[in-house]
Amino acid sequence: MAKVAILMGSKSDLPVVKPAIKVLREFGVETHVRVLSAHRTPEAAHKFASDAEKEGFETIICAAGKAAHLGGVVAACTTLPVIGLPVKTDMMGGLDSLLSIVQMPSGIPVATVGVNGGENAGLLALQILAFRYPEIGAKLKEFKRHMAEKIAADDAALQGELETL
Repeated sequence: MAKVAILMGSKSDLPVVKPAIKVLREFGVETHVRVLSAHRTPEAAHKFASDAEKEGFETIICAAGKAAHLGGVVAACTTLPVIGLPVKTDMMGGLDSLLSIVQMPSGIPVATVGVNGGENAGLLALQILAFRYPEIGAKLKEFKRHMAEKIAADDAALQGELETL
């Protein structure tokens, strides 16, 4: 079974992370969610990242706000794919978080989704896992087919409304 770790810099990040947890579990992926801070618990964050592969994790999502160094710290300690999930802040609306995650130094890549983009973080993890798990790839194709059908239905409804104007 596929296994993804989701790390949060603070428990207050949980509302942003919930959509990632939901989509991963809907696809049958085992998820482990932890609060680890790059700044307040650096040793624990390093240990988790260093041990993640031998613990069976295949992808790690890191949600953090403000200085948002968690994803970079984790990526520095593992070769597993790391997905950064910037959390919206009061100071700069999440731009601070986004830039802290996306501007990694050469050699330490962190794939990054949009601010508060929990669902996309989960979907990106699923797309990474689909290379190893064909059943996840098949479910993703079905997911995208349903999205396309909804948009087509919305467009048809709109066209009907426009005819009455």
